[in-house]
Amino acid sequence: MSNKESLKKEEPEQINVRELMVYFGYKGPIGILRLYFHFLYNWILQSLARMSPHPRLAVMFQRARGVKIGKHVMLCPHVNIDDVYPHLVTIEDYVSIGMNTMIFAHGHAGYSLELKQKYYPRVAKPTTIKKGAWVPPGCIILAGVTIGENSVLGAGSVVTKDVEPWTIVAGNPAKFVKRLEPSNTKQND
Repeated sequence: MSNKESLKKEEPEQINVRELMVYFGYKGPIGILRLYFHFLYNWILQSLARMSPHPRLAVMFQRARGVKIGKHVMLCPHVNIDDVYPHLVTIEDYVSIGMNTMIFAHGHAGYSLELKQKYYPRVAKPTTIKKGAWVPPGCIILAGVTIGENSVLGAGSVVTKDVEPWTIVAGNPAKFVKRLEPSNTKQND
């Protein structure tokens, strides 16, 4: 490789920064500062939410990050909601999320140039947890997944695809376990 070619070649860190600058519409040196301030602000709020002694405080901090959260939502300690794209996560009313759960709205191959360029480019997709769903402790919900209304995940499940409403799924990857029967009672809106 010539000197000229090696100067043009971007390092993985540079590619990641460039991709995020484009996504957020930042440009130049001031844009890089804005990007890092954005990360710092999100990290502080995410840390406060994760350590919060009360679910309402956790919800308040996550909303400040841009996560769309409905009414009567319980976020237990150590829930991690996407660090880079929190605004792509929606949690509807009456949802309970157990401790040590991770919810993603993006994925990328990190610093592997071969994987990043050929197989796994950065993706950012909305992730939604519908009304009344229960996400027990230790679950991992990947980018672009919708958890259906009043569905239940098994503890520690890894959810890689959409979950139908009124179903139970469990495992790694999460698989259908059982269909739930809706009752005649309605939750207040």
